[in-house]
Amino acid sequence: MALAHGGLTPARTFRTAGLALLGLLPVAFLVVFFAWPVVAIVGRGFSAGGVDTVLGDPQTWRLAGFTLASAAASTVVALLAGLPVAYLLARVRLPGVGLARTLVLVPFVLPTVVVGLAFRAIWPDGGVLPLVLANAFFNVAVVARTVAGLWSHLDPRATEAARALGASPWRAFRTVTLPALGPAVASAAAVVFLFCATSFGVVLILGGGQYRTLETEIYLRTVDLLDLSGAAALSLIQFAAVLAALALGAMARRRRENAVRLRSALVTARRPRGGEWWTVGAAAVVLALLMTPIVALLAESVSGENGWSLAGYRALSGTGANDALQVSGWTAAKNSLAAATDATLLAMFVGVLASVVLVALRRAPGRLARGMGETMDAALMLPLGVSAVTVGFGYLITLDALPGDLRTSPMLVPLAQALVIIPLVVRMVLPVLRAVDVRLRQAASTLGASPARVWREIDLPLTARSLVAAAGFGFVVALGEFGATSFLARPDAPTLPVAVATLMGRPGELNNQMAYAACALLMVVTVAAVALIDRFGSVRGHGSVGEF
Repeated sequence: MALAHGGLTPARTFRTAGLALLGLLPVAFLVVFFAWPVVAIVGRGFSAGGVDTVLGDPQTWRLAGFTLASAAASTVVALLAGLPVAYLLARVRLPGVGLARTLVLVPFVLPTVVVGLAFRAIWPDGGVLPLVLANAFFNVAVVARTVAGLWSHLDPRATEAARALGASPWRAFRTVTLPALGPAVASAAAVVFLFCATSFGVVLILGGGQYRTLETEIYLRTVDLLDLSGAAALSLIQFAAVLAALALGAMARRRRENAVRLRSALVTARRPRGGEWWTVGAAAVVLALLMTPIVALLAESVSGENGWSLAGYRALSGTGANDALQVSGWTAAKNSLAAATDATLLAMFVGVLASVVLVALRRAPGRLARGMGETMDAALMLPLGVSAVTVGFGYLITLDALPGDLRTSPMLVPLAQALVIIPLVVRMVLPVLRAVDVRLRQAASTLGASPARVWREIDLPLTARSLVAAAGFGFVVALGEFGATSFLARPDAPTLPVAVATLMGRPGELNNQMAYAACALLMVVTVAAVALIDRFGSVRGHGSVGEF
């Protein structure tokens, strides 16, 4: 007997080697276009000296405290607003629930400059309250979709038993339902906190010079003050907070996946009864409030000093008052579409490949393979929480070492946008791939199908809807990406969000109207894309934005 039972057969050895080679591609992409630039900028900051001074400055910790406090406040608001909506999506069968599922996702994928200007239309002077509410506005969808995904699998008999024993609806929810939803709530809270703590565009527009977070301070020190040591120190503080949030989110996600496996069947939705109508009413109020900034922005886009006006839309064919832009608004829109398309294609290639490798590693025998998979999964999430300014500036000091000097390449912006999209693609595609019955793959392999044919004949048809949804979702996120793009886009080739920020920084009513009109166009494209995402997306709660 050449090999003992459980040993590595030549076929298994070949598959393991092939899996390792496939895994190297997404890892290499992360190393070259994320880890290298970040390490380079932080290393340059340390070499410049002064990091100890920044870390010892009380102002640094006041910034960190405000960042964490505002992010925590936004997380609490998002949780309170998202739970009634999660119930509506998971357990209620009423006309309009499908529309609600689409509407709640719209804020999450709106460009940050759009949301900033929408809240500025309501609170012209900005401040802490609109800043907190704007970040919560973004993330209600994360809570609603994440919690709804688990809630739709919970056995309702435990709650019904508590009610039969005399518990009030609130007590039954607090003592039975909420603990069961704990993994999903914790996972959502960790992700929302991460997004709020690294928010850039909203803070820049609504905070002004009075309220700054670590993210905007890193931008100020890097771009305006050229204080690399200070930016490096702040990046380290932010990075520590991000790692903590990602660790908590990963732990909660594992608990959630275990819970879902124990309740594999979806619970049939039904009409609300008795006190449940109060929850439905609360969800309706939340949805109405989510639409308020959007309506305000649309109204502002057709407003002028003398009443209703379409001057802003007509001005998109030009460069604004006093040539505020170097290109027309429509050219900026074309730049956005081109960059978002390139970023989506790149992110889909890397993200889907990474998801395939993660599934294989999870099912591979041995702790080493599973440990590698968990490490790779966590590493893929890091770009969501690292300062876009740090990454962008790192590009400018490192990518000249690569053939062709990518610093002057039109692919620089798509590369940065792809880094933001890849974690989202993985979180949408990975749960669906994991849900594919492994026995189908084994049967196809037994019948002689190659791994490539197994993927083509088994995995691809079952995950096609999720892949389409991930591509659409990634496209709209790239379309509105502002943090890295604002730093990397050239003045003669801005994207539409960058053009909007430029217009808002220039005087003149026409520039203001043009900025709001451009935001309205971005919002229309986003809403249309979200409708397609939900149409082609997978079964409720799966493969959606909530799968973080």
